Amino acid sequence: MDKTAAAPPRPATRVWLAAEFLALFFGVVGAYALAGSPGSPIPFLLVGAVAAYVYLRRQPGFERRDLTRAAAVPPALPAILAGWAVAAVVGVVVLAVARPEQLLDLPREEPLLWGLVAVFYPLLSVYPQELIYRAFLLHRYAPLLGTGAGAATASAAAFGFAHVIFGNVLSVLLTLAGGWLFARRYQKSRSLLAASVEHALYGVLAFTIGFGDLFYHGAR
Repeated sequence: MDKTAAAPPRPATRVWLAAEFLALFFGVVGAYALAGSPGSPIPFLLVGAVAAYVYLRRQPGFERRDLTRAAAVPPALPAILAGWAVAAVVGVVVLAVARPEQLLDLPREEPLLWGLVAVFYPLLSVYPQELIYRAFLLHRYAPLLGTGAGAATASAAAFGFAHVIFGNVLSVLLTLAGGWLFARRYQKSRSLLAASVEHALYGVLAFTIGFGDLFYHGAR
């Protein structure tokens, strides 16, 4: 458990944390989007993830095992896979009806690229995002947001808003739902690895069945 929420923070501290949270997760991302989302977001993401990791490693109230805790993954897998299977069926049906030409387009047309996405997306995108939007956000702002559903909602809102850079409302809505799911997984399992596995499964699913254009910077 985090120790950051052990004592009620002073009002000034809450104001500062709220301002910092809004500036980092909405101000910076909003400015990047307004600037036309120049370049790939991956370098910015990696820098942010390194900064989050260094910060968390230096926090005496943060349990470092939460950054992996591999033992928590197997017990979480049945629930993760059940939700993923439902999403896969719904996604395939929606695409087959609405955009049949895009169904499985990436593995069909560019199998090598699809393979590279399946391998490197979890490493270069998923885990860095989980470091920032789950481990860092939920620890740093626990004195402001608490450690329950309210904090998960804030994590989901920040995560969803980050996807405005793709210029698509659907990508924001889908990642808003995903952000809630991954935040609750992390809160329940205390395992960033479990949340990352779930995130990676949904992300690779999106690229596989034909929703990749919603989450690919170069597709704008």
